[in-house]
Amino acid sequence: MTDTLIADRPAPGAAPARGTNAGAVGLVLGGALSVQFGSAVATMLFPRTGVAGAVTLRLAISAVLLLVVCRPRLRGHDRADFLAAGTFGLILAAMNSIFYQAIERIPLGPAVTLEVLGPLALSVFTARRAASWVCAGVGLAGVALLGRGGFDRLDPLGAALALVAGATWAAYIVFSARVGARFRGADGLAVALVVAAVLTLPAGLATAGTVLLDPPVLALGVALAALASGVPYTLELLALRRLPTATFAVLMSLGPAVAALAGYLVLGQQLTVLEVVAIALVIAASIGAVRVNAATAGRPARR
Repeated sequence: MTDTLIADRPAPGAAPARGTNAGAVGLVLGGALSVQFGSAVATMLFPRTGVAGAVTLRLAISAVLLLVVCRPRLRGHDRADFLAAGTFGLILAAMNSIFYQAIERIPLGPAVTLEVLGPLALSVFTARRAASWVCAGVGLAGVALLGRGGFDRLDPLGAALALVAGATWAAYIVFSARVGARFRGADGLAVALVVAAVLTLPAGLATAGTVLLDPPVLALGVALAALASGVPYTLELLALRRLPTATFAVLMSLGPAVAALAGYLVLGQQLTVLEVVAIALVIAASIGAVRVNAATAGRPARR
């Protein structure tokens, strides 16, 4: 499946094939569904493994699975390639650790709404169009409304961590595109996940110890790894080969709605009317930004 998708990628300078962008949008949305429901599964692990243990399970199992599936070819790559993959791994470790610390403290929907400011800001700065600032203003209005409707019941540290996670998410988008351009298929992602797993392993072992090896915990860890890492990261990396970074970023901004749905269905987390309206405004900002970047979306992503 991966090789087929890569083979369909337009050649440098060629016009994208009919339906290519629609397929890439589907990849992004599929990844969003997978990662948010995976985050809901992660919160089920926190009482048994702690946040650090859940992060370790997610990244370590994801790395093993992707190494087995991809069997990455490392020959022919220079120091710059591995430096990019290593930096990507550092970002993955930070992004997962910080975001999981946030959703341990605040509900999933509001956490992702705050986190999504990172990709939305990236979209505004890369688009460099006046209309994109209007979309950003709508998104910020949604966050402000979220504050009026629920920040008083949110843990301040959790909200701050969600904002920091947004910055790492923006960095993830940039380096995912760079690594995807340097490595064949998901080879670069496999290398990055190994780096991220190694970086988070000491904290995970110190927090959870042998609990990580309990069969029920391992089963949830496999589900978490598949839903929250392997599937979405691979889909997003492939999508970034077909979509400009700005368009990818605003599509990812649909995450708050998916997160709110996952939080409600899996965790029973209720949202107030104001919170629902706030999330809708962030989604509206995302849709508007996609329209603003429509002309850019017609070009294949830079390689």
